Amino acid sequence: MRYVMNIEILKKIGKRLLAEIPLMKRGPLGDSAIGIGASGDMTFPIDKKAEEIILSCLYESGGAFTVVSEEIGIQEIKGGGKKIIIDPIDGTKNVTAGIPFYCTSIAVADGDRIGDIELAYVVNLANGDEFWAERGKGAFLYDKKIQTQQDEELYLTAYEAQSPRNDIPLILPLLSHSRKSRCLGATALDLGYLACGSISVFVCPSPSRVFDFAGGWLLVREAGGIFTDMKGNPISDLKISLKESSSLLVSGNERLHGIALRLLGGV
Repeated sequence: MRYVMNIEILKKIGKRLLAEIPLMKRGPLGDSAIGIGASGDMTFPIDKKAEEIILSCLYESGGAFTVVSEEIGIQEIKGGGKKIIIDPIDGTKNVTAGIPFYCTSIAVADGDRIGDIELAYVVNLANGDEFWAERGKGAFLYDKKIQTQQDEELYLTAYEAQSPRNDIPLILPLLSHSRKSRCLGATALDLGYLACGSISVFVCPSPSRVFDFAGGWLLVREAGGIFTDMKGNPISDLKISLKESSSLLVSGNERLHGIALRLLGGV
């Protein structure tokens, strides 16, 4: 029988993560880095443990995959196959600071580019919120179909500022025009909550790497949102690798996206 990667396999991974990862949660600044991951960022015990759980579950599933992960880099399982793009812990800085907003993001692609992503799974490891999407079939929170914001009011703009001194001045016109703004610290979760209408627009001026937004890309697209770089260019042709990156501008609908682009002035 031909092996098929499906959402049930990813949900099983999420169930195990939710059972084991919160047990590692420490108080503020409770852990120290244990090395440097393939992406160049510091690796903490919780990153390593989450990746070990995911890889173990993938091996047990019986399929052949090519893993692209923030920690181990690129690794073939049983000879390689579809790409599994993993961010074991998105929001590690939140974890180490004792802030309960962090997640695991997994995306499955049947090709080499972002536009080839066919399955996405993002689980909030602090409260269990489970976002998933399947190409052509919609996006879901748990098993309820979701959609992005439908009107053009900038209720809440979320952002990521890797370099606040450089990033915030670039996006200040957009933030100033919004009723509320938040820097939450976990891109995949930002995109999940945008997909279900809680966030109007998400913006990230500094280059964001593929594993940071791969799962969120499909969630937003399947929920009806718009996903480009900050100049309004599609990112569907971006290559899936450890090195590729892009600024991000993500909106609930085309009207919101147009407003955001005008306020940013083609940055």
